[in-house]
Amino acid sequence: MRILHTSDWHLGRSFHREGLLGQQGVFMDHLLEVVDSEGVDVVVVAGDIYDRALPQVDAVRLADEAFARLASSRASVVVTSGNHDSAQRLGFGSRLIDASGVYIRTDARTVGTPVLLGDEHGEVAVHPLPYLDPTAMIEPWALPARSHEIVLREAMRRVRADLATRPGSRSVVLAHAFVAGAEPSESERDISVGGVSRVPTAVFDDIDYVALGHLHGRHTLADHLRYSGSPLAYSFGEADQVKGSWLIDLGARGVSSAHFVEAPVPRRLARLTGDLDHLLADPALARHADDWVHITLTDRLRPAQAMERLRRRFAHTLVLSFAPSGAQPSATPAARVAGRSDHEITLDFVSEIRGVPATPAESALLRDATDACCDDTDLDVLVGEP
Repeated sequence: MRILHTSDWHLGRSFHREGLLGQQGVFMDHLLEVVDSEGVDVVVVAGDIYDRALPQVDAVRLADEAFARLASSRASVVVTSGNHDSAQRLGFGSRLIDASGVYIRTDARTVGTPVLLGDEHGEVAVHPLPYLDPTAMIEPWALPARSHEIVLREAMRRVRADLATRPGSRSVVLAHAFVAGAEPSESERDISVGGVSRVPTAVFDDIDYVALGHLHGRHTLADHLRYSGSPLAYSFGEADQVKGSWLIDLGARGVSSAHFVEAPVPRRLARLTGDLDHLLADPALARHADDWVHITLTDRLRPAQAMERLRRRFAHTLVLSFAPSGAQPSATPAARVAGRSDHEITLDFVSEIRGVPATPAESALLRDATDACCDDTDLDVLVGEP
């Protein structure tokens, strides 16, 4: 059986206020091409179909189109919900949709009930585990404590109880979780409970293949235990990650081969650092003209109209930050404001941000502004007198 493992589509997400639906649509086209060209038997999607519990209309439309196209393809599809999804909304109509060969599982009550598929080697029991919030599950499952490890151990106990009734069947599990041994990216939502979110890999022992979702970078924790990562970069911290899906061959005795299929990159990400003159003149940086760019300026004095000037060369500059070369660590906020007037504090702020003091005219304007925001000092004196 050939499995295509993908996750964390986050349909409807934006990137620093830039819409990504067009790029996500390109990935869906790619996914369908891989299903056809690689002879995929089943596509597994390990959660976070949408970026929010109440997705925008265009995101729902793209998901609907993607699932309809997958239903018409040669592959079966198994989908589970992630922490960004609304289980009720994503799972609506799932019993009717099953007839199309698209199996959407979002209800914790279905844990332990597999989607049964097969190939020339026999039966494959696919167990999709929806994202299981420990707080929500502690009462219905009578858990001894509130943690991701405990709730997933109980879920896997139910999975193994089912597998025990199917001797000779191979097993596939979909899980949306933070499993130990993998490193997070900047763009994942924190799912920690009491500061603890990681689940040990041993929770998934003895399963032929575990398709993980939640982390946005690809990871191989074991031959049978992998994250596909997100199909697109959702933060500049992911600029160096290779995005795509895992193509898994499940043989008679488990995983026989694994190959990572790279996804298309409609627009690359770049992080550039340097002084403004260097960034505007260096010919080697011309390759970033069409990238989404995060720039850190190191000029000692903050240049005027820096963003406008940078965008003339790097039209898609989205983030501009400053790290002046030779800058000394600032004093703590409390030490910097103690015993000082509002006017003095605003003058310090202007000097720190720009690297040069305010002009006399600017200083006078700031004094008028701070005075206008203060209480009437004469009135305070009168009220305080006996």
